[in-house]
Amino acid sequence: MKQIKWIFVLYAILATVSIMGIGVAIGEESILGIIGSIITLVLVMGFGFKTKAKFRANGEL
Repeated sequence: MKQIKWIFVLYAILATVSIMGIGVAIGEESILGIIGSIITLVLVMGFGFKTKAKFRANGEL
């Protein structure tokens, strides 16, 4: 059984919170909240994919 990569769990939780933030911002009709949540989501997903590529290059996945 492979070990859990906790950094990926953290990225998944942060992405989920960002998606929830988009929903809350839509409910509050906050354009800044929507934009901020989308930017946060894109950054978190980008860091996640970048980290995954780094792990694959090192043979850790």
